[in-house]
Amino acid sequence: MTTTTTMTMTMTIDLWSLFGSSFLAATFLPFASEVHLAYLAKSQNLYILLLVATVGNTLGGLTNFGLGYLAKIEWAHRYLRIKENDILKAKALVHRFGLILAFFTFLPVVGDPIAFVLGLNRERIIPVTLLMSAGKLLRYAFILFVIA
Repeated sequence: MTTTTTMTMTMTIDLWSLFGSSFLAATFLPFASEVHLAYLAKSQNLYILLLVATVGNTLGGLTNFGLGYLAKIEWAHRYLRIKENDILKAKALVHRFGLILAFFTFLPVVGDPIAFVLGLNRERIIPVTLLMSAGKLLRYAFILFVIA
């Protein structure tokens, strides 16, 4: 194997692992992709990292949205251990502030439930996707270009 082939394989594995960690970080699973992103920033193209992390994290957020879209409140309580009262409060919050909340799905702790409740409320997928990806893009850009 040549050096170029080895470097290409390493870069591909790094990007797929970033995609996976970004995806998992946006689901209800406790996972952090920021450290992984900052580590890869030392050896990879920052714009490619930004794209991969944003797409992975957005698809993870849309997974939460899809689970909410398909779910019933009782299921969220039973399987995700979310209190029914908390879901009702979140639904009221979404009704109050609307789709703009999709932008804030990048926030730790509250982002996953926001995406889930947007799905429960049957919000439109295209505006949710655009706002969600914008928020996640800005978060990762901040990590890459300001912190890392």
